[in-house]
Amino acid sequence: MTNKEWFRQAKFGMMVHWGLYSLPAGEWNGQRMPFIGEWAQSYFRIPNEEYGRLAGAFNPILFDAEEWVRLALDSGMQYLVVTSKHHDGFAMFRSQVDPFNIYDASPFRRDVIGELAGACRKHGLKLGLYYSQDLDWHEPNGGGYRHGHTNVGVMSWTNDWDYPHNDRKDYTQCFESKIKPQVEEILQNYGELCLIWFDTPLTIAPEQSAELYRLVKKHQPNCLINSRIGNGMGDYRSWGDNQIPDEFMEDGLFETPATLNDTWGYKSFDQNWKSAAEVLRLKNHLNARGINYLLNVGPDYLGRIPAPCQQILRQVGRELAHPAQT
Repeated sequence: MTNKEWFRQAKFGMMVHWGLYSLPAGEWNGQRMPFIGEWAQSYFRIPNEEYGRLAGAFNPILFDAEEWVRLALDSGMQYLVVTSKHHDGFAMFRSQVDPFNIYDASPFRRDVIGELAGACRKHGLKLGLYYSQDLDWHEPNGGGYRHGHTNVGVMSWTNDWDYPHNDRKDYTQCFESKIKPQVEEILQNYGELCLIWFDTPLTIAPEQSAELYRLVKKHQPNCLINSRIGNGMGDYRSWGDNQIPDEFMEDGLFETPATLNDTWGYKSFDQNWKSAAEVLRLKNHLNARGINYLLNVGPDYLGRIPAPCQQILRQVGRELAHPAQT
C-alpha cells in the first residue's frame, strides 16, 4: 500500500502542539490571553531574551512517549503529528543547526521527537512531524514581515518587538541558515515519516517551497507533504483550522486539523472540551466527505496530556471499537 492509499484510509489522527508556550499556559504577568496558547510570545510581545529563559525552566519530567502513543491508539487514531518546531523557533528535537532546542537549551536534555519516533515504531503508529517553515520569532529574518498583524489584530506575524525594521528583513537568510537544514535533520534522524506538516506560508517564495518539496522527497520519497508548504504545492490539502466542509471530496487527499477545546497549545484555563459524542459527529461528518480528522491535544509544561482530554479520547476509542447497535 502506498502512503497516499494509507492516508486515504487513515481517517483519524492525533496532532500535538507542545513547546515552551506550555509554561506560561496562556498567562503572562498576571494577564490572560483570549487567543490560542502557542501564540503567547506574539500576543504578549515577549522579548526573545525573556522568552528564552523559559527554556531554562522547561523540565517536563512526566513526559512519557509511550503513554502518548498508547492514548492515540486507544482513541482509534492511525497516525500522530507532533510539533517539531513552532513559530517561537524552539525545536523539540536535538538540533545541530540551532542550540535553541529542548536538548541543548533546557535542563530536560532529552530528544522528545526521538523518543516519540521510537515509541511509534514499537507500537505500530505512523509518525508525522509539524515544522513551521515560514514564521520563526527567534530569528531576525523570520517570515511574516510583509503581512502586519494577524486577523485577531493584536498579534504580529513576525517578531517586530525585537526586530522592528520589517523593511530590512530577508527571509532567504532564515530559510538557508535554519529552515532548510533543520528540515533535513528531521528527515534524516527519526526514521520513516508518514508526512511533514508545514504551516503558514506567508513569505516563502515558490522556488523555496519547491526546494523544500524536493528536499523531503530526496530523503523520504514516500513522505507526504501538506498544502501549507505554500505556493500551490503539496501532496494533500490541509483545510483551515477547525474547518468543517460540507462538500464531498472526490479527487485528492484532504485533512482538517481541529482542536479538542479552543486552543492548540496548552492553556490552563481553557476547559471548553468537546464531548466524545461531538468528536464522533465531526469525525463521521468529515470522513463521509473524504476528509481525515486530525484532532489536537496540548500537553502541559510537565508533559501531561490533560486528564479530561484523555477521558474524552478514550471514550471515542471505545465507541469506535464497539459501535452502538441499532
